[in-house]
Amino acid sequence: MEITNLIAESAVTVKNKIEFPNLFGGTEIEYYRGFEIFGIPVYWYGVLIAIGIALACVYVFRCCEKRFGVSRDRAFDVVFAATIGGFIGARIYYCVFTSLDPNSGKTYNFVTTFTEIRDGGVAIYGGIIAAFLIGFVFCKIRKVNYLTMCDMASLGFLIGQSLGRWGNFVNQEAYGSDCPTDWLFAMKGSIIESQGITGVVHPCFLYESVWCLLGFIFLHIYSKKLRTFDGEIFLIYIAWYGLGRFFIEGLRTDSLMAGNFRISQVVAAVSFAAALILLVIFKILTKKKNIPLYVNSGASQSILESDRKAEQERLEKKAAKKNRKAQSIVETGENPPETADSSEEEETEKSPENNEDTAADGKNDE
Repeated sequence: MEITNLIAESAVTVKNKIEFPNLFGGTEIEYYRGFEIFGIPVYWYGVLIAIGIALACVYVFRCCEKRFGVSRDRAFDVVFAATIGGFIGARIYYCVFTSLDPNSGKTYNFVTTFTEIRDGGVAIYGGIIAAFLIGFVFCKIRKVNYLTMCDMASLGFLIGQSLGRWGNFVNQEAYGSDCPTDWLFAMKGSIIESQGITGVVHPCFLYESVWCLLGFIFLHIYSKKLRTFDGEIFLIYIAWYGLGRFFIEGLRTDSLMAGNFRISQVVAAVSFAAALILLVIFKILTKKKNIPLYVNSGASQSILESDRKAEQERLEKKAAKKNRKAQSIVETGENPPETADSSEEEETEKSPENNEDTAADGKNDE
C-alpha cells in the first residue's frame, strides 16, 4: 500500500475532485482529504485504515474460539503486538526500497524513517512480513498455535486491505497507467492532474479492494466448510493476494523499483508460486498422516478449559473481595440512614416524658 508524498494542494482544507466519466453516465465526487480537530489535520486515509483494523479484529475475535480453538485473550495479545509490528515493518520496507531506488529522489535514514511518517510512505508487503514475524514470537510467548493464528490473521488482513485501499481513493494515489477513454472504470482527479496527468487512468485501488473482498468471502466460506489443515487459509491467502497483486501492480505507475523490476510484482509472483506448491504438499501430508485440526485437538481444549477456569477464579475472587468489603462495613457498626432514623423514632416513643404527656392528654380527654 505505497503512499506518495503528500503535496500542498491536497491539504485537508482544500476541496478535491474525482471523476468517473463512464460510470453511471458520468460520476463526479467533490470531497476533502480529511478534517481538523483543534487545528490538527486528520486524514481519511488513516481513519479508513483504523476502521479496517477494528473490523478485522471484531471478526477474528468472534470466530477464534469456536472455529479455530484459540482463546480471545491470547488472540488479542498476539494481534495487538502484530499490528504494531506491522505498521513499523510497512514503514521500514517503504523507506528502504525508496532509498535504494535511484529514481525516487528521496533517501531516508534511521531518524527520518520515523519522524517523517506524516509525509506518507508505507508498503503493504512490509507490513504483512513484519506482522507474521512478530506474531510468531508472541504466539510462542502466549502458547498459541502459530499456523492457526496465521489462518485467522489472513481473514483479518483481507478485511483491512479491502477497506484500507479506499484511503488510496481519497488520496488519489496508487492509480494505474493511462487506460482507454471508454473503459467503464476510467478515472481522473484534481490531484492526479496536478501531477501532470491529463488523461484517464486505471483505479488500481478499486481493483485491489474488490479482489480482497472476493478473497475474504471465499475464504470465510472455505474456513467453515472445507479447511483440512492448520495454515491452509494462510497459504490460500498468500496465493490469492499474490495472484491479484501481480497483475494489478503491472498497471501501477508508482511502484517501488529494483533496477528494471517492480519489487511488489516480483514478491507477488514468488509468493503465489511458493504458496501454491506448499498448499499441495501439506494437503497430501495431512491426508496421508491424518493430522487433525488444532481446534479438534486435545491441546486446544486443554488450554481453553484452563483459561475458562482462570477467568472463573478471577471473577470469584472479585466477588469475594466485594463481599468482604460489605461485611467489614456491617461489622464496624455503620448503619444506613434509614435504620438510624427508625431507631430514633423508636427511642422517642419509649421515652418516659413522651409517656407522661400521653397520660396527661388522656386525663384531659376524660
